[in-house]
Amino acid sequence: MAGAIIENMSTKKLCIVGGVLLVFQVIAFLVGGLIAPSPTTAVPYMSVKCIDVRKNHHKTKWLMPWGPNHCEKLKDFDEAVSRQIEANDIVFAVHIPLPSKEMSPWFQFMLFIMQLDIAFKMDNDLKENAEITLDVSLAYRDNMFDEWEEIAHAIEIRKLKCTFGSPKTLESEGRHYDCDFLPFMEIGSVAHKYYLINIRLPVNERKGINVGIGEIKDIRLVGIHQNGGFTKVWFAMKTFLTPSILIIMIWYWRRITLMTRAPVLLEKVIFALGISMTFINIPVEWFSIGFDWTWMLLFGDIRQGIFYAMLLSFWIIFCGEHMMDQNERNRLSGYWKQVGPIAVGSFCLFIFDMCERGVQLKNPFYSIWTTEVGTELAMAFIIVAGICLCLYFLFLCFMVFQVFRNINGKQSSLPAMSKVRCLHYEGLIFRFKFLMLITLACAAMTVIFFIVSQVTEGHWKWGDITIQVNSAFFTGIYGMWNLYVFALMFLYAPSHKNYGEDQSNGDLGVGSGEELQLTTTITHVDGPTEVYKLARKEAQE
Repeated sequence: MAGAIIENMSTKKLCIVGGVLLVFQVIAFLVGGLIAPSPTTAVPYMSVKCIDVRKNHHKTKWLMPWGPNHCEKLKDFDEAVSRQIEANDIVFAVHIPLPSKEMSPWFQFMLFIMQLDIAFKMDNDLKENAEITLDVSLAYRDNMFDEWEEIAHAIEIRKLKCTFGSPKTLESEGRHYDCDFLPFMEIGSVAHKYYLINIRLPVNERKGINVGIGEIKDIRLVGIHQNGGFTKVWFAMKTFLTPSILIIMIWYWRRITLMTRAPVLLEKVIFALGISMTFINIPVEWFSIGFDWTWMLLFGDIRQGIFYAMLLSFWIIFCGEHMMDQNERNRLSGYWKQVGPIAVGSFCLFIFDMCERGVQLKNPFYSIWTTEVGTELAMAFIIVAGICLCLYFLFLCFMVFQVFRNINGKQSSLPAMSKVRCLHYEGLIFRFKFLMLITLACAAMTVIFFIVSQVTEGHWKWGDITIQVNSAFFTGIYGMWNLYVFALMFLYAPSHKNYGEDQSNGDLGVGSGEELQLTTTITHVDGPTEVYKLARKEAQE
């Protein structure tokens, strides 16, 4: 009875394999925790108020906040009033990065959020549900003496959500509102050394543009980018893991094709899972160091979505193939009820991502959350995806329960066999259950580490040792799923051993009657493992 490696490998060798995988898992966490820096860095920027009285100024001139060609600056708006400078002639300029620094392609992306300093004033109060209109431009250059080249220009509207903690009286004038951060900009690559942002707040009382938004004192930006050190560690992991998964995938499929029977659905799905893992591993990010590929964030989301959709589908099919009878087995169409929610949920998240990051390829200042329609649409996609995820886990829990009940039912008939044969099948069932528990543990660790990374400060300090929790989460979980897929393809590859053929029945203590029972109940069914065949027989009964 040829089976999979998980069934024919000795317990000692399996423990060695498990120990080696555990060592690699610990290394994956330590690489992120001890070697890599924090995944991202947040840099605060204070805009500089510049004066520009030119017509159509955003097409003819870029205003620098500092440097040899810096703009004419305003100290505050009181100075603007005293000099009779209109609001339309004031530009908020932000240079990225800070003086004496350079941006790098290793930073991978830039995400900016905006905070407005709005002061209370009796004759210029902030209206309820006020909206601010921003005339924003973005430019780049790679040398301090080059001319600025425009990347994007847009007119954006943001809703203001502010609270005022004091009574609105004369005594409270000058105190600031407490306003939520506003999404401002996201770029999927950092291909240039210097960036310049010019922000205008055009005022048109007749059209009601930027009227009733309070007295804006300053505009602050917070820029978030990936740390170069973390990027290098991340690229190194991808470069190392890609050939590892690719080699085991080729080896696995070669063993499948050498068999006399055709591959069953479970084996095909394991192979497909290996392909999706290889797809997410391929370090195409190396090209982003030399090319201005702004679509890399969107491409990364798509790759992750494909892998997780394949992983969720694998769990469903893996459970289903161990509980269905032979007529329902080995057909992907038999799982449409369970795989359907995965497909719908993945499609909803894909549409949401295209509506956000897809549009940002042309307009980096765009955010789907800035309008009521966009917010409702985004929430609808997320809610539908959440419902599908809940339905999926209900299906999965039910199927896991059915599988364990199915296997336990078959296990109750084992005492009728000889002691050696009974111990053999009990060992196979134990290994199958252990693999199921490892699967649940991997899923649980992903959720747990995600929650921990969100609620902690980002690092733990033990004496002189600093552990970067967020980095450890990324590298550890990424390594864990690679090891999980590696272990699946290795353990479920066909074994070259033939248990029961290499040994005589007498050695196993099996009588002719029992051998007939085993032949009629197990060996005539094609499948990757003997537990697979046992489960099928129990389902038929």
